[in-house]
Amino acid sequence: MDFSFLSQYYKFFLSGTKNTIIISIFTVFLGVIFGIFLALMKLSKNKILKFTASTYIEFVRGTPILVQLFIIYYGLPMLGIPLPKIPGMGSEASDILAGIITLSINSTAYVAEIIRSGIQSIDKGQMEAASSLGISNKIAMRYVIIPQAFKNILPALGNEFITIIKESSIVSIIGVPELMYNTDTIRGNTFKPFAPLIVAAFIYFILTFTLSKLLNLFERRMSNHD
Repeated sequence: MDFSFLSQYYKFFLSGTKNTIIISIFTVFLGVIFGIFLALMKLSKNKILKFTASTYIEFVRGTPILVQLFIIYYGLPMLGIPLPKIPGMGSEASDILAGIITLSINSTAYVAEIIRSGIQSIDKGQMEAASSLGISNKIAMRYVIIPQAFKNILPALGNEFITIIKESSIVSIIGVPELMYNTDTIRGNTFKPFAPLIVAAFIYFILTFTLSKLLNLFERRMSNHD
């Protein structure tokens, strides 16, 4: 197998990997932030909030991410909501933003369900104990329940983060120059249909393996702290 193309095209892999990491980081951050709010909405006693959260989660989980990507990429401009350009990121910035928005919308639904299950796994006595100490439900949820829930759901949350890295390749469909898009560009330029895919697969493996080890380390430190 000939990998001589790497000397000429290695920058394509580096650039694609950089964009994949950027997309994944923003998606993870937004997915967790909005996932927490959505989980709390679904656990709320307010029927409207609960219905809204449940509808969102069921719709997002019940539709393909490719359809969601096209809805964001083509639908928003048709509704008069153009995707803004990010200063200093070039003409593809709006495409990257569309990818981040889509992946975040998708990830939020899954993260919300993970966090909801984690919160419900905490013994109700924890909330009762906090109430007996005069701590409000809002403060108890923030400082008592959610930290314990995150420890329980860390493995599932880690799997979701790894999935985000792999699913980020879907944005290559709209021309985002991430790892898979640049790999296809190299395949077309070099007429080598297979070898560039091996390099891309190896890079994806390095990213997911590194993240997995970091999450395992974080989980062990939390266990040692207990």
